[in-house]
Amino acid sequence: MRRLFPPGTATDAPEALADRAWGIDELADAYAYPGGPGASGRAWLRANMVSSLDGAAHHDGHSQPLSSDADMRIFGVLRGLADVVVVGAETVRQEGYRPARARKAFAERRAGFGQPPAPVIAVVTASLDLDFSSPLFAEPLLPTIVLTGAAHHADRADRARAAGADVIVAGDGEGIDPERAVQALADRGHTRLLTEGGPRLLGQFACSGVLDELCLTIAPVVTVGAAPRIMDGHAMPDPERFTLASALEEAGFLFTRYRRI
Repeated sequence: MRRLFPPGTATDAPEALADRAWGIDELADAYAYPGGPGASGRAWLRANMVSSLDGAAHHDGHSQPLSSDADMRIFGVLRGLADVVVVGAETVRQEGYRPARARKAFAERRAGFGQPPAPVIAVVTASLDLDFSSPLFAEPLLPTIVLTGAAHHADRADRARAAGADVIVAGDGEGIDPERAVQALADRGHTRLLTEGGPRLLGQFACSGVLDELCLTIAPVVTVGAAPRIMDGHAMPDPERFTLASALEEAGFLFTRYRRI
């Protein structure tokens, strides 16, 4: 892996810019959230997505065909830094989501930030049509969160609570209000937020102005087909500008990080 941006300085050691293996700690430093241990303030929402060269967010319904070993290392690092992973119900079903696990490599770092051993998974769903017997609900290290609207199915919400889930109403209708969802998570102490999509959920976050950062892996493949882009939904009235924060490269994969201006 090599760093393409930001450019090196005169004081950088040659190995800092060379094409070489990056360790977990080095990647964790590169992708650290704003603020240090004990930092307070509003939540910071980052997204992690992968796209083919021709803009597909997945192939045959799954993101794995677009991924790589380096992409999965960064995926693990981003999870290792987060308080909570926010994901749409359809992505949970398609990708077979399981509870996040505690990783020894992040134990000291997480303890220093006052974080539990692993991030919480938060599932966004209007219908609550979820398998509450799955490991995501039956075997989590920390209770899985369900984010839904006020017009939810009461019987399914009761089943979710009976399965140990923390049900949060974050909208007046069937779906969530992204701003309310982010604030509700922050009120529970989850300020380092990571969303892994899918495209509809990420589009909601972007259109609501709560997406602070996008970590986008660009895979050196083309898929053609009718797969969605990484964001899907109604067009924004005006495009929102982001600025490039960093770019890494390995085996033709680009690992970019953009922050909202």
